[in-house]
Amino acid sequence: MAGQVRIPATYIRGGTSKGVFFRLEDLPETAQVPGPARDKLFQRVIGSPDPYGAQIDGMGGATSSTSKCVIVSPSSQPGHDVDYLYGQVSIDTDFVDWSGNCGNLSTGAGAFAIHAGYVDAKRAENGMCTVRIWQANINKTIIAHVPVANGEVQETGDFELDGVTFPAAEIVLEFVDPADEGDEGGSMFPTGNLVDELDVPEEIVPGGKLKATMITAGIPTIFVNAADIGFTGTELRETINTNTDTLRRFETLRTIGALKMGLIKSPEEAAKRQHTPKIAFVAPPTDYASSSGKIVKGEDIDLLVRALSMGKLHHAMMGTASVAIATAAAVPGTLVNQAAGGGERQAVRFGHPSGTLRVGAEAKLVDGQWTVTKAIMSRSARILMEGHVRVPEGSF
Repeated sequence: MAGQVRIPATYIRGGTSKGVFFRLEDLPETAQVPGPARDKLFQRVIGSPDPYGAQIDGMGGATSSTSKCVIVSPSSQPGHDVDYLYGQVSIDTDFVDWSGNCGNLSTGAGAFAIHAGYVDAKRAENGMCTVRIWQANINKTIIAHVPVANGEVQETGDFELDGVTFPAAEIVLEFVDPADEGDEGGSMFPTGNLVDELDVPEEIVPGGKLKATMITAGIPTIFVNAADIGFTGTELRETINTNTDTLRRFETLRTIGALKMGLIKSPEEAAKRQHTPKIAFVAPPTDYASSSGKIVKGEDIDLLVRALSMGKLHHAMMGTASVAIATAAAVPGTLVNQAAGGGERQAVRFGHPSGTLRVGAEAKLVDGQWTVTKAIMSRSARILMEGHVRVPEGSF
């Protein structure tokens, strides 16, 4: 009978996500390079594909926020400390999506770089160690400012993050030049428009016309007005995720937007590219009760945002989508900017299902095209478990 393979791994909460982190050199040889063996290994670690949607026989938590694996290694890029590669593992279908980044686990990547011995905590200045990360999925730079104490990552603290129950130490992330402007340059608005009018089925919008802002900053994201599709922007997960017709309509809309953005060539491709683009809906600020029961006051936020990840409404907000929100809010005329009251801004505080989040972005108009130089947000990270994961021999 076949046994099990032991692989060194660390289970980390980063922001409002959790994932299994690996050092590249600790992976089995066949999984040290991209390909089917790596995909199958990560699926088996997480417990996918699982037709029950529960991931009982793996480390996944049956949500898009907890069905993730990360590989960290010494950087192949000059001026960077580590390479960070992220795999979004589908829960119930047979694929791993490598098309984008996880902003939440970017926090964990910075901390893990020190935990794993790639970055010496002794180089810290004033209790802060700066880790330069090369995000290998999207070829972008992320700078993590990780607090350290006594030569180790400081994980405990009093920084509170809505969507995470307990406080921890604050880690500040800088997403440098986060817009995906293509190999030959171009606008972070792939259609060249701040607002497009999409042709959509009548079941989505009577009349078949829907306004959308489509942006490639942080992660490709399609923004629509909540009111245009029959929502208020105050919805919680249960309202959306228990309605299969609603989820189907959102996936139809996401596919239409992906085609318009040039991310896919045919509708069929969307099924294997669930991680990108994201679909989100926005609304002006108003009071609402978060998922914890805490009342969020409209006067304390600039706008409401709800976003879907891997086909379900996210319980809080994806880190990369937060970059897209802040960037779009900084550009006068986008739907996000309009929902936030219009005008120029360098930061935005938005309400999401678990509470609020503030994100800064520096956007500017260059030669008639908008670009973003930096986005900044605070998250936290904590090791939950370290040791080895086990997968059956022959499963990858």
